[in-house]
Amino acid sequence: MSLINTEIKPFTATAFHNGKFGPVSDADLKGKWSVVVFYPADFTFVCPTELGDLADEYASFQKVGVEVYAVSTDTHFTHKAWHDASDTIKKIQYPMIGDPTGKITRNFDVMIEEEGLALRGTFVINPEGVIKVCEIHDLGIGRDAKELLRKVQAAQYVASHPGEVCPAKWTPGDATLSPSLDLVGKI
Repeated sequence: MSLINTEIKPFTATAFHNGKFGPVSDADLKGKWSVVVFYPADFTFVCPTELGDLADEYASFQKVGVEVYAVSTDTHFTHKAWHDASDTIKKIQYPMIGDPTGKITRNFDVMIEEEGLALRGTFVINPEGVIKVCEIHDLGIGRDAKELLRKVQAAQYVASHPGEVCPAKWTPGDATLSPSLDLVGKI
């Protein structure tokens, strides 16, 4: 069953954020647009390239009212150690959530049970806590923060413009479509 248009499940966890440990829960993901990015593990290979890319684009996400959350099955202590050891991870200004029990990872259906690790899952969540975008990659395939931002902006546009949809490669300012009988077969 798809997670699209389902409400996020309850969770509580501890995050490493801005040099401190702090609580985070499903309630923190509501009331604004949120992006949750799952990754397999700290101190690995593709993960820092993705998280660094998100760090580089973080201001763009903030500009459109989006908070980013990174989640792995590591602890928040491991997130801090990685932050202290890696110049790439030091750039991160968004919360890094520790999920050592795997509850959050299982809530989003991205747990690799045999390994206790998360797949590369990306979720865009609206202010009501409903999942609007869900993308899951195999471990060796990295993601692109600019493309994720474009998807967030499309989801925001569609939410605020009922009856309109965003075609492929849509970016803010581009034309949208208004599905109707007259449009059938003319695209």
